[in-house]
Amino acid sequence: MVRQALVALLELEPDIEVVAQAGNGTEAIAMGRKYQPDVAVLDIEMPGPSGIEVASQLAKSGFSGKVVIVTTFDRPGYLRAAMSAGASGFLLKDAPAADLATAIRQVAAGQRVVDPSLAAAALAQGESPLTDRETEVLAAAAGHDAIADIAARLYLSNGTVRNHLSSAIQKLGARNRAEAVEIAERKGWL
Repeated sequence: MVRQALVALLELEPDIEVVAQAGNGTEAIAMGRKYQPDVAVLDIEMPGPSGIEVASQLAKSGFSGKVVIVTTFDRPGYLRAAMSAGASGFLLKDAPAADLATAIRQVAAGQRVVDPSLAAAALAQGESPLTDRETEVLAAAAGHDAIADIAARLYLSNGTVRNHLSSAIQKLGARNRAEAVEIAERKGWL
């Protein structure tokens, strides 16, 4: 419903043409490759691959367009991840619809567009204190699986998984792994 509303609003703009729309990340990748739009507008939390994963996969596949990511989550870590994945724009969904059309035009013209309050929060928060491996292990722990299950899935020993979880918990100032996952997700580091 939200996607269709955005499409309807964008189609009212005389200089913007919506060439395709997708219901999930896998469809978005296929549509991006097929239609090669000047600007792809992606939701960060879509079914299947996330907007960040879609942006990254499009960039790796030779997609020549630009990417604008919209989200309801004002998590500075998401902004960093989106820009690292090749996004040129990052807006919150609660911004006025006219802001999205303006952002699309600016990104198509080669500019970067970022929600100002989110940019300030990202600068104030800094980088994630977690290593790539700690992030991977903590993300795997989000499902509340047993250590042995996480270890098997990541091809690590039980002790290595415990060490990475312990380090992540300590770095995030959490009391346990569930709280560490919650903190990392809230900050957009997972």
